[in-house]
Amino acid sequence: MGILLRRRATGDVEEMDRPDCDARLLDNTYRQFGVINRVLSGWRKLYVGELRTTTNPDQRPLTVLDIGSGGGDLAVMLARWAARDGKAMHVTGIDPDPRAARFARQRGSIPDVEFREAHSSDLVREGASFDVVISNHVLHHLAPDELRQLLADSELLAARKALHNDLIRSPAAFALFSVAALPFRHSFIREDGLTSIRRSYRPAELAAAAPPGWSVQHSWAFHQVLTYRQG
Repeated sequence: MGILLRRRATGDVEEMDRPDCDARLLDNTYRQFGVINRVLSGWRKLYVGELRTTTNPDQRPLTVLDIGSGGGDLAVMLARWAARDGKAMHVTGIDPDPRAARFARQRGSIPDVEFREAHSSDLVREGASFDVVISNHVLHHLAPDELRQLLADSELLAARKALHNDLIRSPAAFALFSVAALPFRHSFIREDGLTSIRRSYRPAELAAAAPPGWSVQHSWAFHQVLTYRQG
């Protein structure tokens, strides 16, 4: 297994990224992401350490942009944590995939959360700005030129900082997720999750792929966060 994971499997394609994938399985995947991200992605730690502690001097709500928000579960989870803590925060989730944007919008009206079908470059052209820019499990999906564009957009969109949380490729992560994902059926969770690990970076690889000003930090079990801080 270690030999198989020695290099990124950049040629592998996740089923949910295929335009002709099964729509029912895709919707089930978006639904099950809520459990996966709550339990495995480490966002509670990032919220407490990076979002809950960030405030604006003028007391205006903290604005957060979730790039590649998928079915919207992370945006909703962050907004609900903030509301429970009495923290004023507004989360905007964007995804260029119309299927993801449709699923997210079907969640209905959620306080302090909005979803758009858009690319980060669309918001740059609009002159938009957010206090914090985030993404979750997005980086490994991107080709090198797409990664550079995302990071360039993040630098322009983030007034305070950008946090791109992603997986770390390792045999242990692959083996443990292979077992842990067995209960998630009738979706792409297990198959695509294993593909995601094969496609993911190791910390030194991610640091080498990022431009100056970005740093790689350990964030959670088998996760790393690519971070940019203004000033």
